[in-house]
Amino acid sequence: MAVAQPVDVDPEIADFAAIGTWMDGQGLPEGGFDRVVALGGGTQNVMLRFTRGGRDYVLRRGPRHLRAKSNEVIGREARLLTAIAGTDVRSPRVIAACDDTSVIGAVFYLMDPIRGFNPQTELPDLHAADPEIRRRMGLSAVEAIARLGALDYRALGLDDYGRPDGFLERQVPRWLRELDSYGANAGYPGPRIPELDRVGDWLERHRPRTWTPGIMHGDCHLANMMFDYDGPEVAAMVDWEMSTIGDPLLDLGWQLATRPEPGTAGAGLMGTLGTVGGLPTPAEMIEHYGTFSDRDLGAVTWYTVLACFKLGIVLEGTYARAFAGKAPQAIGDYLHAVTLELFGRADRLAE
Repeated sequence: MAVAQPVDVDPEIADFAAIGTWMDGQGLPEGGFDRVVALGGGTQNVMLRFTRGGRDYVLRRGPRHLRAKSNEVIGREARLLTAIAGTDVRSPRVIAACDDTSVIGAVFYLMDPIRGFNPQTELPDLHAADPEIRRRMGLSAVEAIARLGALDYRALGLDDYGRPDGFLERQVPRWLRELDSYGANAGYPGPRIPELDRVGDWLERHRPRTWTPGIMHGDCHLANMMFDYDGPEVAAMVDWEMSTIGDPLLDLGWQLATRPEPGTAGAGLMGTLGTVGGLPTPAEMIEHYGTFSDRDLGAVTWYTVLACFKLGIVLEGTYARAFAGKAPQAIGDYLHAVTLELFGRADRLAE
C-alpha cells in the first residue's frame, strides 16, 4: 500500500515509504504512519517515535550527516541489544534491524518505546520531592551496570564485540592522542589543564595488573538512563554507542566521576537532578555494586580517576572546536570548566 510521508520528517532522514516496504517484508503490522515525533537524546543520532498498525515504535539511525562510523555504531548497538534481550539488564528491546543502507541511506533499527523519564531533562514531582527516591535512583543505576558487567559475553555470542586484550594499557595513550588531535582546530591554545601530566603518569604507574573482561556500556552517566515514573528503578539504559568488551569497572568509575555534586559546574549537566542532589554517596555506590558483582573493588579509585581523565578529554574537544567556530563558544567554555573540575578531582583522588 502507498505510504504518505509525514510532513515534519525530511525523507532524506527517514523515507517512510521505503521504511514501510521494509517493515512489510519483516512481517510487521501494515498501515499508515501516525503520531510521528522526533525524540531528543544524548547524541546527534536520530530517533523518531511513531505508530503503525496499532503498534508503537522508535526508529534509531545515525545523524543526518553520517560520520565515518555512524552505520557501524548503529549496527553494533542493535547487535548488542538483541544479544542481551533475554537477560536481567534493563535495555531497549530491538524489534528489527536493517543493515541495508539502500533503504533509507543509513543503517537503522526499530525498538519498543521506553516508558520512563530522562533525569537530565525531567524530574517528576515524586522524585523531586523525596531525597530517598533520588538516593535509590542512584543505587538502581549502579545495579544496572553491575548486572551488565556480570553477563557472560561469550555465551551471548559477543566474543568479537571488542578487543579486551590490552584494554587498560591502551587507555591513557589513546586519550592523549585524542587530545593532541584537537590542535587541528584553528585558534585552540592547547590543553590548559594543570593536572594533565600528573594524572596521566599516576594512571600509568597504578594500573591494575589483573582484571576480568566483560560488557561495558561506556557512557553510563545518569543522563543515559531512563527511570520509572512511579519509582526509583531504572527503566532502561540507553545510548549504547560506546559499548564494548572491556573492563566493566570503568563503568562504575564513570558513574562515580559523573555523580552530580550540587554547586559544581558538572552538576549543570544533569539539570534539576544536579541542583537538588540527594544521590547516594560514593561509598554507598561502591558497596551496592558489590552486591551484584564478585569483581575485586580494591582499585575503584583508579577507575574513577581514569573516568575523570577520559571524560575531561572528551569534553575538551568541544572547547577546542569552539575556537574554530564549530561549536558555540559559551558551551565550549562551560565544558572546559567541567574538564578542569574533573581533572582537579582526579588529582585529589590520586594523592
